[in-house]
Amino acid sequence: MAQGSYVATGSGEFNRDTNYITTRITADGRDGFPVEPGRYRLIVARACPWANRTIIVRRLLGLEDVLSIGFCGPTHDARSWTFDLDPGGLDPVLKIPRLQDAYFKRDPEYPKGITVPAIVEIDTGAVVTNDFAQMTLDFSTEWTAYHREGAPQLYPEPLRAEIDEVAKRIYTEINNGVYRCGFAGSQQAYDAAYDRLFAALDWLTDRLSTQRFLVGDTITEADVRLFTTLARFDPVYHGHFKCNRSKLAEMDVLWAYARDLFQTPGFGDTIDFVQIKQHYYLVHSDINPTQIVPKGPDLANWLTPHGRESLGGRPFGDGTPPGPTPEGERVPSGHSAG
Repeated sequence: MAQGSYVATGSGEFNRDTNYITTRITADGRDGFPVEPGRYRLIVARACPWANRTIIVRRLLGLEDVLSIGFCGPTHDARSWTFDLDPGGLDPVLKIPRLQDAYFKRDPEYPKGITVPAIVEIDTGAVVTNDFAQMTLDFSTEWTAYHREGAPQLYPEPLRAEIDEVAKRIYTEINNGVYRCGFAGSQQAYDAAYDRLFAALDWLTDRLSTQRFLVGDTITEADVRLFTTLARFDPVYHGHFKCNRSKLAEMDVLWAYARDLFQTPGFGDTIDFVQIKQHYYLVHSDINPTQIVPKGPDLANWLTPHGRESLGGRPFGDGTPPGPTPEGERVPSGHSAG
């Protein structure tokens, strides 16, 4: 996600630029980039929902020791994310101050937005891919030789068609739908975006009222993709993006579902509400020209009982939860619920 990753049409409707670097890192290395421990670095920003997916999936699958991670700060300028959280403002592995440096190593004339997540080849310092949708699927299917013991099946073969179908609707109507509201350039475009978004949330409410997870009886890629938007709904999208028919905390089924995942290892422990709010309210100065970051909402309610166990389901299937977040990758104290 970056300032350059969206455009508005003449009617004021938001359209996301989806032209990503589609090179893949695969087990057989068919694009020239085989899966190898220590060869690549995943660059993320905790604020970004698309990057947050990769943080979650990497953690659930136990890829921490084979794929290092670098964290950009919560804000960026018109061109690039920066490593302002690191000593000296440099990523400690890539030794660069700005993510654009890795993009320009790949293509000195790179014309698109500098987006996270991005996977960088450490030796060359060049971005391999920023195709966030394919990235997490490849973690599940191409990096299997390095999954931890007990890693869950987030993209099980028998359910892939249904996961893809559900995930596509979640992407177009919800993940992207909140942006369609927030960046609408006309009342007509906003009204249409608002109606689309809440129609999709109502569809999800119906679906999740009788089943604990989106597809099958375990957590899958589809749940990861929905969760990162729901986690940002009340702190950002409800007010900043005018998605205000109701708060997530007022949508009983979705709120219980979101808390169920939040309280599951690998989900809530990746959420940095402070950075999330800083990013949206500071970077989107066209929407929030004062750049005032709101103090609310109160976050303690994320840890209240959700009661979703009564629907059955086994979060990790035949697998097990991930262990503690590695030192150096933990959300700072006071930045999340609890």
